[in-house]
Amino acid sequence: MTRKTAAPRLPTGAKARAPQVLGALETLYPDARTELDYRSPFELLVATVLSAQATDVSVNAATPALFARYPDAHALSTASPEDIEPYIRRIGLYRGKARNLAALARLLVERHGGEVPDDFAAVVALPGAGRKTANVVLSNAYGYPAIAVDTHVGRLARRLGLSTQTHPDKVEADLERLFPRGRWVFLHHALILHGRRVCAARRPLCGECVMRPFCPQVGVDLPAPGRPA
Repeated sequence: MTRKTAAPRLPTGAKARAPQVLGALETLYPDARTELDYRSPFELLVATVLSAQATDVSVNAATPALFARYPDAHALSTASPEDIEPYIRRIGLYRGKARNLAALARLLVERHGGEVPDDFAAVVALPGAGRKTANVVLSNAYGYPAIAVDTHVGRLARRLGLSTQTHPDKVEADLERLFPRGRWVFLHHALILHGRRVCAARRPLCGECVMRPFCPQVGVDLPAPGRPA
């Protein structure tokens, strides 16, 4: 008989801390949503692929001209990577992303009639997409409950003592165990906003953070006594 592998142990106090984290985030960011600009599932998919290792600001600056030229998958499927590159040149890793977008658009047309499928496995199978991209698209475009773990979400999950994992899939699983399913999408967006505005990677503003009373500050390099933060 095959035994089921037990889920990894959550950090001590994580279950008690999770409601406090959620309450603080709901107070700070009640209208949290993606900061990527989009008008359709296709635009969201493209923007999310472009956002890998790039800022939402840089993506939002590039996509209006890109979408004006290629408004849907059918139009983009006619483009070569060289056609796409000038529109996204200021975004990190633009050459590889241009190749992925050209291939992605062709597959959308060939397999899905040019529409973005509301199916996790189908989105993950697209060039340049992965689990995080699929979660972003399905949750924002189609309302599926999902937690997309990017660098901000992973960092805050560990700092707040909600997970000890480093792999995004395992962080996602821990957060799903701790938070109500109906708040997964909000949690993802709110953690990203908090990571950008307060809990930065290098110099977190712990002294200004409302979560400081219950945050274990895992991995934060705290200043020595008498030394300013």
